[in-house]
Amino acid sequence: MSPADFAVNFFVALFALIDPIGTVPLFAAATVGVKSKDARLIAVYIAFFILFFLTFFYFSGLSLLAFFGISLPAFRIAGGIILFLLGLDMVRGNMATGIDPEDEANIGEGRAHARKRFERMIVPFAMPLLIGPGAISTVIIYASEAKRFGLAGAAVGVGVIAATALSTMLAFWASPLITRMLGKIGLTIVVRVLGLILCALAVQFVMIGIADSTHDVILRKAAAPYAH
Repeated sequence: MSPADFAVNFFVALFALIDPIGTVPLFAAATVGVKSKDARLIAVYIAFFILFFLTFFYFSGLSLLAFFGISLPAFRIAGGIILFLLGLDMVRGNMATGIDPEDEANIGEGRAHARKRFERMIVPFAMPLLIGPGAISTVIIYASEAKRFGLAGAAVGVGVIAATALSTMLAFWASPLITRMLGKIGLTIVVRVLGLILCALAVQFVMIGIADSTHDVILRKAAAPYAH
């Protein structure tokens, strides 16, 4: 696998998991009554939150696994199971924020209000809906893959995380337009297709974990079908 292939695979996995397009209506509901400029500022805060948190786990995740004595194959299998459950929820249409729009009745404006609204959205919107166990495990797994590329792998990984955070911010900025263009049916289709991709990636993670921790239970060609 080349650095370019790694970047594409990492971005697709992370984008499918965070699902900026699918969470647009959830962002719109969470920012109901907020002025447009304040909603855009909240989207910027969320993007920086994604960038900081995932970059932290990208560089420290493997050390945390070593500290707790968890092998990478075990983490791959656990992460794959979590990803599969999240993807299954997306396919079945069971995703929800747990945010009650009626609880957001106090309308304000300005940077201070945007920060306050963001603080209230950290849980459950920013975490665990956007950055949950699935996203964290995915970042750690791809960080292990990036080690073969050295500094280039580290740079590519941070670039992918930044691109995902930027995509999320732009999707939230365009939430009024995207909601009108896709409609309820279109948004449902996007969420379910991304959920299917996520389920397939999850199964692949589990297969790699089993292949790495056993002898010939799963063929190496099946665990890594596109490896060069």
